[in-house]
Order: sequence, then C-alpha cells, then structure tokens
Amino acid sequence: MGETPRFYHDAEPPSQTYVPGRGVARPRRDEPAPAVAPVEADAWAESPAYLRGVDLFNAGCYWEAHEAWEALWLAHGRRGPTALVLKGLIKLAAAGVKVRQGRPGGVRSHARRAADHFAEARAEVGPSLLGLDLDAWIAFARSVADDPPAEPVVPEGSAVRVFTPELRPGGPGPGGDARRRRSAGPSSPTG
Repeated sequence: MGETPRFYHDAEPPSQTYVPGRGVARPRRDEPAPAVAPVEADAWAESPAYLRGVDLFNAGCYWEAHEAWEALWLAHGRRGPTALVLKGLIKLAAAGVKVRQGRPGGVRSHARRAADHFAEARAEVGPSLLGLDLDAWIAFARSVADDPPAEPVVPEGSAVRVFTPELRPGGPGPGGDARRRRSAGPSSPTG
C-alpha cells in the first residue's frame, strides 16, 4: 500500500496517541476547544474538523480522531443523518482505542454500534454521506465486531493503525479482503 493520503493540511497527525490506562498521559486542554461549524449539506471537503478526524484516524490516533469528530457531532446537535455518520465514526475510533487497550469485548460493542449508526444514516439518505460509501463501512464495522483485530505490539503511546482500510472521503470505501482483514501491527500487510 502506498502512503496514506492526507486530507487536512494545517497540521501533521501526532506520532504519539492517547490510550487510556497506558503510558502516555491524557491530553490536557488549557483553554476551551474552539467552536466547530457543522458540515453544510455534504460539503465535507470544506470541514477542517471532519478532515482532521480523518487524518487522525488514518494515522492510528483513534482517541484524537474521536475528539475531533465529537465536536462536529455536537455542532450537528447529535441528530440527523450527518450526526449518525459522525457517531458511527466516533464509535469506530473508540473500537480502535479498545484494540489498543486489548479489550476485544469493547471492540465488538463499539464496532457493532458503529455499523448500526451507519445503517441508520443509510436508511435515511442513501448509500453515501460525508464522502463515505456507507454500505462498505457498515460491512467493515460488522466484520470488526465479528472478528476484532489483535492488539499490536508497539511501544506505549505510539500511533499505529489497527484497521487496514483507510478513510478516503470521496474515494472507494473498504472493499474486498479489506472488509475482513485488519492489521495486527505496523509490519503486517495493510491492504
């Protein structure tokens, strides 16, 4: 697989990530998070918060992706199809955190809920929203729930992807073997 594309160019994803209960301390906010504007219609490519979350997720910074998308989910009032897709992404990021914590039950629970949120949005608006193929992400989240990836063996706090498919808004969703196979660490095949 080639280099992961970046969608948000104002900041590089960090090389360290927060994993609750593990080495790196929880990030502190010295000031309140700035207000985030909701995504207008399906103008996801113009939403810094959404694109930042995509880059963080693709870099294996699942806690940080969750935080970026949660602010956007709140900006949407926690209701409606866009909020449902964001909640699905938040739950999938939470599943990534649970992989890093070595908690397969938590992975299953969060991935199942991610699939449910994607499916509910799909029922309301059709197969695509926020540049994502919802059918593919429903299938992927269900495959994670059925067969959670193993916790990777990496230095504490290192950002590492635990899911093979990358979020590529506007591009194809996870497909083929990517729906069923996930990475077990940085040296595993990723795609």
